[in-house]
Amino acid sequence: MFSDQLARLEAYYDAVPRTGARAEDFGLLTLFVQEGRGGWPYYARPALGRPGVVGPEDVARVRARQRELGVPESFEWVAETTPSLRAAAEAAGLTVHEHPLMVLGPDAPVSTVAKGVTVRTIGPDDPALADALAAAHLAFAEPGTHIGTTGPAQLAEKARALTEDGSVARLTARLRDGTSVLVAALRDDTVLCSGQHQPVGSVSEIAGVGTLPTARRRGLALAITAALATDALKRWGVETVFLSAGDDDVARIYARAGFRRIATALIAEPADGA
Repeated sequence: MFSDQLARLEAYYDAVPRTGARAEDFGLLTLFVQEGRGGWPYYARPALGRPGVVGPEDVARVRARQRELGVPESFEWVAETTPSLRAAAEAAGLTVHEHPLMVLGPDAPVSTVAKGVTVRTIGPDDPALADALAAAHLAFAEPGTHIGTTGPAQLAEKARALTEDGSVARLTARLRDGTSVLVAALRDDTVLCSGQHQPVGSVSEIAGVGTLPTARRRGLALAITAALATDALKRWGVETVFLSAGDDDVARIYARAGFRRIATALIAEPADGA
């Protein structure tokens, strides 16, 4: 029996994709399919309120539908709440990745940033919106915590691509209706780091926190995380703030902002990233 806290997260995981995707019923699994252009692609996950043992045949049925739709063959779930899905995914030929699932402790985080850097909420009409989204995409394209090679010079091109594919318009609509909140760190009007939280009722997930690789190791991700958590708690009245860390190194950074590990989030996908 998993905890009440994990039960709240399960309800959240089922609710939040429904703001931008349609749900297709596959018995013990639900496939979320993105509606419209742009934005992050969705995934399949355990169906809310349907306990049972997921088998390889369940995974195979969903994968066939994902291939038919031309969407990523991706599954996301919490190990402790649906333990059978890992073996089923691996038996179906998928690779499973582990990510620390962390919840904010009782004290709201406080963080400072380097001199000359401004952390602010980015509204739907903010001219920095496209660059803020681009910064996160560039960060995840060069993962890790090391200082990399991608920096401000690549922002304009990526922002243009995200505008053309509809991602900027999609995020603008979500910022306008309150389903997403975007925060960015800027120096001299150049976005260096950004992240989002997505409030649903009393729960919000911090996601997409990414620093331009050339700007890493300056405490910017920590500052963005603290600002997002504070916004969720104080402006939205959220009671539970959580996130999934990329790996144990990233989890240690989030621990400095007051987050503690409660479970393991799992992502399954083909080894070749199809």
